[in-house]
Amino acid sequence: MTESITIIDNRTGNQLEIPIVHGGIAANEWQKLLPGIWYYDPGLTSTAFCESTITIVDGENGILRYRGYPIEQLAEKSTYLEVAYLLLNGELPTAAQFDQWRHDVTYHTYIHENVRKRFLEGFHYDAHPMGMLVSAVAALSTFYLDAKEIFDEESRQRQIMRLIAKMPTLAAAAHRFSVGMPFVYPDNSLDFCANFLSMMWKVAEPRFDANPTLARALDVLFILHADHEQNCSTTAMRVVGSSHADPYSCCAAACAALYGPRHGGANEAVIRMLTEIGSIDNVPSFVEAVKQGHGRLQGFGHRVY
Repeated sequence: MTESITIIDNRTGNQLEIPIVHGGIAANEWQKLLPGIWYYDPGLTSTAFCESTITIVDGENGILRYRGYPIEQLAEKSTYLEVAYLLLNGELPTAAQFDQWRHDVTYHTYIHENVRKRFLEGFHYDAHPMGMLVSAVAALSTFYLDAKEIFDEESRQRQIMRLIAKMPTLAAAAHRFSVGMPFVYPDNSLDFCANFLSMMWKVAEPRFDANPTLARALDVLFILHADHEQNCSTTAMRVVGSSHADPYSCCAAACAALYGPRHGGANEAVIRMLTEIGSIDNVPSFVEAVKQGHGRLQGFGHRVY
């Protein structure tokens, strides 16, 4: 039996039966009975404006799945690039597919020299790295004119690979410039996360050898953050994309949303808190102070959970 709800307009006595599909109902069905009535939903807490088969989040039961795969399984057995392939294509890659995918992404890790010399290095010395990143991602659209070919499948795939490949390069560059350190070029002999750590922390050594435990932890962190349903930054990207803007402009909008303290900026608050705590020996006293109402324990709580 098909699930449905019945709506009665008490003004006229008219009623309408609306089917429930995938846990929701279509707004255009309401409009048949209630033309001209607006639906007020601050924060889109009860509104879905797209259909998706990518991710499911069940916060109450601690469930997160990408394309049907439990996040625990992916975090334990996969890499970030494998998960990126999964999100894009619906299935994990074969060994041959992954080798080609990794090669294609690695091919795009470098950024144009003018992005570095004339753009990133032009920011004030104390510019926030996220502000630099937002601007740099938006600027990429001026370097890749084929990005405007949004209805061409090959072009779309190329922009996706460029964004995945160049984002660590831009993020590392923004961080290093913000602390007065010189730019480090990508080392494509390293894997994705080790390369990012190299660009972040390499000093004068000929080759940066990343701590494998730290590189793996970063890989898992990237997997956990790879998708989270219709969150703030995803919504921003989709809204800008609906105007047929190029992928870099859309991604810059998502980065700008992520910059906010109520979204990705919350992670920055955690780092500041850990810096304030300073040592593991200070954790008990810090937690006790929070219990007494002095300060906040950052990194706990979520709009979905």
